[in-house]
Amino acid sequence: MAPETRLLVEVVDHAFTGRSWHGATLTGALRGVTPARALWRPARNRHSIWDLVLHTAYWKYVVRCRLTGERPPEGFPRAPSNWPETPARPDAARWRADVRLLKRMHDEMRAAVAALPPRRLRARSPAGTWSYAQMIQGAAAHDLYHTGQIQLLKRLPARR
Repeated sequence: MAPETRLLVEVVDHAFTGRSWHGATLTGALRGVTPARALWRPARNRHSIWDLVLHTAYWKYVVRCRLTGERPPEGFPRAPSNWPETPARPDAARWRADVRLLKRMHDEMRAAVAALPPRRLRARSPAGTWSYAQMIQGAAAHDLYHTGQIQLLKRLPARR
């Protein structure tokens, strides 16, 4: 793998999993979150941890599609795409499935990053105004932005 590509793979991985100098990664922030806590909203019309998990999964899907130029025929598996519906009540099986979906979308995006030829890193995606390298960096930044929100939501008192 070319050094530039390897660095971008490391950037997306350091935002998503494993250890990172800046604190929690996205998967680290989700460790120990129960389905009830994942559904909790700090106020009406505010996002829950579960919302953020599905939203970040969707944008990993979008980045992968832009990197590969392919959109799977089945599309993103949850609807509506950008902010998919969450269950009305805590459901452990659905929570685990949605966390697995996030991890799968990350793995697929990561594979697309690793397969991207270095000469394409500065090229612009036909779907956007950003280069492929900027989009990949943005995906990592997006994970970290929402990781901060999740960390905050975990610390707020869950009043009903």
